[in-house]
Amino acid sequence: MAVLLVTYDLKKPSQNYSAFHNVIENYFHIKLSETSYAIYTDQPTSRIYRKLISSIDKNDCLYIIPLTKPWSGYGPGRNKDWLVNFL
Repeated sequence: MAVLLVTYDLKKPSQNYSAFHNVIENYFHIKLSETSYAIYTDQPTSRIYRKLISSIDKNDCLYIIPLTKPWSGYGPGRNKDWLVNFL
C-alpha cells in the first residue's frame, strides 16, 4: 500500500466537479488543503489518474504523486497523525 498525493486546480467554479471529488473520497483519504488530498491505496498513480481525468476540464490541473518519508508539514494534528500512521 502507498500514500499518494492528489493535488489539483479546478479552473471552472461553475462546473460540477462532484464526480471528481467522489472518486477521491471513495479512497481512504485525508484532505490536506483545499486542493490536495492524501489517499492510501494499492493502486498505481496511473489508475487513479485515469479515474480522475475524465471528470475535469482540459484547462484544469491534476497531479498524483507518491508520498514518502521523510516529510515536513504544518496543519491540523489529525493530518499529521494520519501521515505518521500511513507513511
